[in-house]
Amino acid sequence: MRRLILVMALTGLAGLVLVLPFAIAQQSPGRYKVLKTVKAGGEGGYDYIFADSAARRLYVPRGGQNAGQVMVFNLDTLESAGSIPDVRSGGATVDPKSHHGFSTTKPLTMWDANTLKVIKTIDVEGRPDGILTDPYNSRVWVLSHQAPHATIIDAASGNIVKTLDLDGAPEQAVSDGKGTVYINITDKANIAVVDAKTLTVKAHYDVSSKGTGGSGLALDAKNHILFAYYRQPSPVAIIVNAKNGNIITTLPTGMGVDTVAFNPKTKEAISAEFAGTMTFIKENSPTSFAVEQTLKTMVGAKTLALDIKTGHLLTMAAEFGPPAADAPPGPAGRPPRGPMIPGSFTVLMVGQ
Repeated sequence: MRRLILVMALTGLAGLVLVLPFAIAQQSPGRYKVLKTVKAGGEGGYDYIFADSAARRLYVPRGGQNAGQVMVFNLDTLESAGSIPDVRSGGATVDPKSHHGFSTTKPLTMWDANTLKVIKTIDVEGRPDGILTDPYNSRVWVLSHQAPHATIIDAASGNIVKTLDLDGAPEQAVSDGKGTVYINITDKANIAVVDAKTLTVKAHYDVSSKGTGGSGLALDAKNHILFAYYRQPSPVAIIVNAKNGNIITTLPTGMGVDTVAFNPKTKEAISAEFAGTMTFIKENSPTSFAVEQTLKTMVGAKTLALDIKTGHLLTMAAEFGPPAADAPPGPAGRPPRGPMIPGSFTVLMVGQ
């Protein structure tokens, strides 16, 4: 996951950057629509977004030129609910049992989710990026593209339990809540299967025959179905049997998928895409899947969070000016970007 959000250039128009709030992208009709947009403003890049459904809070980490912050919103209204200042990070998570929050700074920041006050910092190696709370044993998984690839922390104490070599750079991780954590390994085109109790890698499910450049990962825990998203040679969701790693099928997605989610109530896998779209894949049965809707959102809105209570999806993006003539290209094949337009950072709520 990259920490800075870049803007896409209009195809065929050299040097012209798309700064309109909503993408010019293909859209198919369906039940979902953008319910609310809030211009929250604020400086700094953005990457992950996290919904605490139980506490009705939305966390948006920002990484600015100064210290950064974690912006906090009311999950129902998107009104501001405070912030955690001086925390420059790409991701955040909250353990529902201890009510301890964690942000992927270096050192890692641990905070009280009730008061939004910092409790302590935790020295970790690598480059903290992705983050997950595993409800199975209330442990926080901090992912890094550099070794150690995973640092596992006890959510109650904040103590490091173990560091783990995943034999590749991890992107999104998901837990089945019963003792297994699955992690998409971006540079090896496989899915690591980890025993959450012993903290050992049990298997790697190879999906390289269908795609490379892995990003998001979602799980239907009831039916043991993984949705692994890959960017090359064309954007694709690789649907995998979580028990044995067999590939069931593949479906196309929009360009620039980053994080994804699975809604067990609606049996839908949802991906947010840098191109300014959100793709909904319907699981009709454990062997039958179809793209049911492609929704326009906002260019750069490549990460999402699912509010499991309401079924709403939260995503975010900003508008950018044109890049300098000598600006370097962005990560993952994205074009260069100019400066963020002041006040343009926006949080979007999607639902039915």
